[in-house]
Amino acid sequence: MAIEHTKPRFVAAIFGVTGLVGKELARVLLSTRKWTVYGIARRPESMSAIDRAWPDYRFISCDLLNPLETQERLSPLEDLTHIFWITWANQFPLDSFECYEQNRVMMANVLNVILPKAKGLRHVSLQTGTKHYVSLQGCSWEQGVVRYYDEQSPRVSNGNNFYYGLEDLLQERLPYYSVNWSIHRPGLIMGCSRKTLYNFIDSICVYGTICKYLNLPFVFGGTKQCWEEMCVDASDARLVAEQHIWASTSPHRAITGEAFNAINGENYTWKEIWPAIGTKLGVDVPEKGAFLGHFMFASAMADKGTVWKEIVLKEGLVQTKIEDLANWDFLDVLFRCPTKMLGTRKKVDFMGFKTKYQVLDSIFYWIDIMRAEKFIP
Repeated sequence: MAIEHTKPRFVAAIFGVTGLVGKELARVLLSTRKWTVYGIARRPESMSAIDRAWPDYRFISCDLLNPLETQERLSPLEDLTHIFWITWANQFPLDSFECYEQNRVMMANVLNVILPKAKGLRHVSLQTGTKHYVSLQGCSWEQGVVRYYDEQSPRVSNGNNFYYGLEDLLQERLPYYSVNWSIHRPGLIMGCSRKTLYNFIDSICVYGTICKYLNLPFVFGGTKQCWEEMCVDASDARLVAEQHIWASTSPHRAITGEAFNAINGENYTWKEIWPAIGTKLGVDVPEKGAFLGHFMFASAMADKGTVWKEIVLKEGLVQTKIEDLANWDFLDVLFRCPTKMLGTRKKVDFMGFKTKYQVLDSIFYWIDIMRAEKFIP
């Protein structure tokens, strides 16, 4: 007797499918066998593994800033039930007017195509970040001040935070089509993806690999406050992906316009976990002197591109340039964060989302994934 295959009940479009959370979200949705998933990004990057493993996955290459291309590529998606927006245009500096406008236009191009056609669309899940609570323009942060932001914290008045533009666009457009939406604000995302701009795991893995190859000490460069105190929440990509799904498919509530901090919910300091990270990467962490306030990753790693090519060739790794995986400027900024930007999980905990991860467990898990995908030895 022939086996009858159950038709997937949901159809998702993941915008930004090649990113840290996008890849994990696609994997989780497809593993349930209840979803057809369209993954949208400008370049396919390393998504071939998903293409091969899941027959219900389709990749669409599309420049969302081009309205004509967006119309051509996305018009056939009339069966969508869910949209996951996990992408952003980064050609301009954060909080600049150009960045704000470009990201709003990109989402508008997509909504203009999909909303009139996808009559079964139920939910749009928007990912932004805890950057929602601060501005990079004219900020007057006080050293050492602790700020625990909840989802009702007011918007900052200075700067041009494009997160606000995206939220407002959903608020303007979705009620007319009776579509629900949710907003998710992770902190420092921990995941694995090739060529993601703000990628801590990839950067720290490349740094540790070079330290091991050249027999260099695995030191931390930053401020003493960032070394000894928690300044930024960590967000495991698995948790963020699960929260997207939880909010958009919960059977007992229709979440509309709700924002949620998407954070691990566990305290940590780099001083406590840095030696364990070094051990995981197989490098020497000095018992004394692991913290070097003057050490700058961008300067120390500026000439290591050739070294990385040697490592990739010698170890038979996936062909990458050092800048594909590592963002040294990002590490320097992260470890010199001028204030504590910490969120609260009270809202999601109260509403029933219980997933949490310990930060060191998250780091170890994603280091293992980096190795399994042959990005590092």
